[in-house]
Amino acid sequence: MAAMPMPRSLLLILLLATPLLILPLAAAAVPTSNPDIDLEYLIKNAGLDDPTPATTATDPEDDGAPDFPGLDADYDDEDLFGDDDGPEEDSSHPSAADEAHVLLLTAANFTSVLAARRHVMVEFYAPWCGHCRALAPHYAAAASALAEQGVDVALAKVDATEDHDLAQAHGVQGYPTLLFFIDGVPRDYAGERTKDAIVAWISKKLGPAVQNLTTADEAEKIVTGDDVAVLAYLDHLSGAHSDELAAASRLEDTISFYQTTSPDVAKLFHIDPEAKRPSVVLLKKEEEKLTVFDGEFRASAIAEFVSANKIPLITTLTQETAPAIFDNPIKKQILLFAVAKESPQFLPIIKETAKSFKGKLLFVFVERDNEEVGEPVANYFGIAGQETTVLAYTGNEDAKKFFFSGEISLDTIKEFAQDFLEDKLTPSYKSDPVPESNDEDVKVVVGKSLDQIVLDESKDVLLEVYAPWCGHCQSLEPIYNKLAKYLRGIDSLVIAKMDGTNNEHPRAKPDGFPTILFYPAGKKSFEPITFEGDRTVVEMYKFLKKHAAIPFKLKRPDSSAARTDGPGSTAEGEKSSGSNPKDEL
Repeated sequence: MAAMPMPRSLLLILLLATPLLILPLAAAAVPTSNPDIDLEYLIKNAGLDDPTPATTATDPEDDGAPDFPGLDADYDDEDLFGDDDGPEEDSSHPSAADEAHVLLLTAANFTSVLAARRHVMVEFYAPWCGHCRALAPHYAAAASALAEQGVDVALAKVDATEDHDLAQAHGVQGYPTLLFFIDGVPRDYAGERTKDAIVAWISKKLGPAVQNLTTADEAEKIVTGDDVAVLAYLDHLSGAHSDELAAASRLEDTISFYQTTSPDVAKLFHIDPEAKRPSVVLLKKEEEKLTVFDGEFRASAIAEFVSANKIPLITTLTQETAPAIFDNPIKKQILLFAVAKESPQFLPIIKETAKSFKGKLLFVFVERDNEEVGEPVANYFGIAGQETTVLAYTGNEDAKKFFFSGEISLDTIKEFAQDFLEDKLTPSYKSDPVPESNDEDVKVVVGKSLDQIVLDESKDVLLEVYAPWCGHCQSLEPIYNKLAKYLRGIDSLVIAKMDGTNNEHPRAKPDGFPTILFYPAGKKSFEPITFEGDRTVVEMYKFLKKHAAIPFKLKRPDSSAARTDGPGSTAEGEKSSGSNPKDEL
């Protein structure tokens, strides 16, 4: 998920990039009664030569967030599933983006369009985003279908890389983000990113809460056409029971609700025509086709029943199903990783287990040898090889994972799932091997060594969590290395970095790459402080001076000795105290 940014400070960029402005402004910023000599030194030696800041810590084009894998988690400016060209063409995947019915919005016309149209869906996208490219033909086809049906809605899109402030104003934190505006008030669209799903969702929003079925022909179309449908068999099509059903429908975005008084319609939905009314059933096109509601006929109870039973017992992870899985209100998941030829041996066990945890856990199948999904998802979880694996996952917000060990059977998986629900499992974290030597200015931290290096109460520690493929991390590297060189030899201060794609720790959770965290000495039980300024030597130094629990001063070459003893002594002095940082810029 590319993180959505705070605007970059133009003043700071000018201060750090324009030599004529730096010295007088910097001097004015430092109290003359107690000047920060070290800061002046850095400004003279680093500030003047600093390149344009490696963007702020919340730049809109940050190379992604570690959230998995809600499709906002953009890997290498693309996506978790790789930089493909979208789904292969078939009848359910539009082959080209005919965008004749998609409005192009900018900051200049956004407000006027929303004022003129009561219902508007807006996609905030980035041109480089793989998921946005995959969505484009589906989004265009949905716009065309809704226009042909005469539905009072406009589908529009905004290039968030061009209109940063507009995207930020609407809370966009990843691409694509779909918002549906009714009378200018937005709500998130978190359904599947397909033409049919978008059309169904909008139709549900704008149509009646409950549709009447009065003939068998009408019912037959629903039974054969809808993937999931809810039917209430009532005595009357209006009144208290109909009102409760309508209220339940408004609580459920993705499922169509129907009602009938016809015994013939009831039969098609597998309801006994002589059954006591009101009766409610949920019909699905899958192995567990029919589920009967047996609770009290109240809106909240019906909605809870639908939410728990609408999803398949086990969902296969694909680009299309990922949003429905990872944006689901049920956050806790059990994932089965297996190669295609071995999955028939294990899927029945997982499906049978799922029946006992409806509404509590999501069960997901990841086809391990599927190049589009299996490899990148397995890499995210730190799974190597093709061996069948079962793990529990707490979802994107908490992002804890728990590996199952032992023989996969119905009893063992049920016990594992129950222990997961009851928080009895111990989480697992990825880690590279601890490096044999760690003598560079920037210390290398891995998952296994973070406690010893970062959480050392005697040290102030600045930690960069990065990704090797991240463009912003690559831009930051020479600046971060330069900062560490200036601060070398300060025993109380550690400048460190950790590869966030191969290492995890509950005390170092990145919000995107790079994330820079500061851990003050003596306060390691508190949450770290996030650096959110411009990524320059001067700004990071000022941040450290402000937050360090142990005061420090730069250890600089003895320039006075150099001036006194002449050229020969200068070279000798620099040799004895380390190379001059200014020479290394």
